[in-house]
Amino acid sequence: MLVNWTAPDHVYLVCGKTDLRKGIDGLAMIVAENYGLDIYDNSLFLFCGTRSDRFKGLYWDGEGFILLYKRYENGHLLWPRHGQEAKLLTRRQIKELLVGINPIPPRSVSPAKTGIFY
Repeated sequence: MLVNWTAPDHVYLVCGKTDLRKGIDGLAMIVAENYGLDIYDNSLFLFCGTRSDRFKGLYWDGEGFILLYKRYENGHLLWPRHGQEAKLLTRRQIKELLVGINPIPPRSVSPAKTGIFY
């Protein structure tokens, strides 16, 4: 089965680590309860576990759920591990994710300047 990543209206990346032992029901509960998103809204939800060489996707095709599983033999994903949120991805960000670029780079915090300010 070939996956058309542009078919869903929305693609959400669930940041952090997800227990990939969960199946369709467990992943659907995570989306509905933790993020308040509609799992039937022509959206694809992407999850990554501890290992960065595999991820799962959950998609409602109008008749039932499709559970996708992808494992990279060579290379890995740079999955955003900061925060516990579901980020809406653009088409460009999806392509970045699939070639190993972190689509949501962590924010860098600059150190505070020291000194006397008037």
